[in-house]
Amino acid sequence: MAENKPEEKGKKEKRPTAKKRNIQSLKHKVHNRSFKASVATSIRSLKESVSKKEKDTVNLKLNDVYSLIDKGVKKGIIKLNKAKRVKSQMSTLSKS
Repeated sequence: MAENKPEEKGKKEKRPTAKKRNIQSLKHKVHNRSFKASVATSIRSLKESVSKKEKDTVNLKLNDVYSLIDKGVKKGIIKLNKAKRVKSQMSTLSKS
């Protein structure tokens, strides 16, 4: 009776660790690239606001950039020194 056990549907096959890590790294790559693109978009909108001299929106957009960069550092997507450098650049840009 135990020999005639029906096969379970939806059961995943076991993968070797290397394949699994490769699949995970591809998922992380997509997520990280989209996050970096959103940071770049927020920086671009901040620069546009500065060039148009919209002082009221500059501070809001600067806070958004700071927030995104800090989240990126926390998650390990952006390195700490790059974050410091970009935040410093955006700060001096918004003051001028």
